[in-house]
Amino acid sequence: MNKTPLDYTYWKDEDMWLGYLDEYPDYMTQGETVDELQENLIDIYKELTSGHIPAVRHHAELIVA
Repeated sequence: MNKTPLDYTYWKDEDMWLGYLDEYPDYMTQGETVDELQENLIDIYKELTSGHIPAVRHHAELIVA
């Protein structure tokens, strides 16, 4: 099985770690530990890329010359 690196943004807010995948900033999750947060981010990624969720917003970079 191939592994895909995913960039994510995370921070601690009181007792919880919060974060989102940089490609999908509209879908945040949390965890009591960074490991739990990472597991939840993987679950979100699988759901968002499965095709079962309609109208998933994506983040991209546009280069203008």
